[in-house]
Amino acid sequence: MSDPAYFLYHSIGLYPGKDREMAEALSGFSSIWGALDDAQWPRVLAARAEFLSLWESLIEAPAGSLTTAESVTAALYTVIGGLPSEHLEGKRVLVATDCFPSLHFLLSGLAERFGFKLDTVPLREGETWVRDEDVIARLGPDVGLTLLTFVTSTASHRCNLDALIPACRAVGSLVALDLTQGIGVVPFSVTQLKPEIVVSTSLKWLCGAPGAGILHVRPDLLRTCRPELRGWFSQPNPFSWDLDAFDYAPDARRFDAGTPAPLAAVGSVPGLKWQSAQDRAALLAHSQALCDMILDAAPGLGVTPASPAERSRRGGSVMLRLPDVTDPAGVVNGLREAQIFTDARGPILRLSPGVVTTEAHVERLLDALKRLF
Repeated sequence: MSDPAYFLYHSIGLYPGKDREMAEALSGFSSIWGALDDAQWPRVLAARAEFLSLWESLIEAPAGSLTTAESVTAALYTVIGGLPSEHLEGKRVLVATDCFPSLHFLLSGLAERFGFKLDTVPLREGETWVRDEDVIARLGPDVGLTLLTFVTSTASHRCNLDALIPACRAVGSLVALDLTQGIGVVPFSVTQLKPEIVVSTSLKWLCGAPGAGILHVRPDLLRTCRPELRGWFSQPNPFSWDLDAFDYAPDARRFDAGTPAPLAAVGSVPGLKWQSAQDRAALLAHSQALCDMILDAAPGLGVTPASPAERSRRGGSVMLRLPDVTDPAGVVNGLREAQIFTDARGPILRLSPGVVTTEAHVERLLDALKRLF
């Protein structure tokens, strides 16, 4: 490929040299794991601890409030299985239609077992993201948990956490926040906003590996959780094998369960280090400037923007609703043939330019779309 145009940061994030740095990290793991000594676990767990430390710094989370998870879905399941029953039993769990579908699948499957009613806030007719005011309007004293999506995956709508979290708190609802599509490009601080639960992945704007999810639980709530998925690493001392003396670790390790799977964390450390060394405001400005170019050209292409026009209301992506007569798969395939990499969800073409994407790439994209429609 001479000059591929990459618009897939909503799927997998890239930065210059990622392949080399990730290969070095994974090769280092192989050298440690294949050594004829007894230092494998101490060294690999230290690498996992580095991953957690980088995440704590990224979202300004208190030490010990964050642990690893295989996925965002697994992280949410783990904490739901550990919450005291009064938070969910007989309550509503509030979620927007445009949340990541995997989390809705999870919650709908758990509702009967944990005794809650899943209440899904719908889209308004003809709109592509759920309005913040519609979520707030559905809140009430019977809402035990509200799942908020920081930036949506099908509209790049950035929710107003400054309004939503206090509204949830006013009715006594816990807040679970999915950072997946925003973290690494949109600023966020646990210290400032204090949601009870945060879940995310390192895969997208953070340029990490699949399987490197995280779970943060606010310390005051964390101390009340008794995860049903528990194991030897859930204890203060994992090497205590007294079958009658199990107790939960005082920090987020209580969510660790069995033997950790650190390889994804090891593979994600280079991306987290790269991201931590960048001017994050500049990263966002770069992506949003390229998105503005796409939005400005949309009327001439005969497509309708499916994302907010204002930068302050969206993440680093922009989505376009393709014409009804257009085959989305055909558009994606046609762009791929021109070395322009995108994807679609139904009629929504998703475009996420990042640090490896240039204005010239956007111009190629727009020219190619003109030819395809």
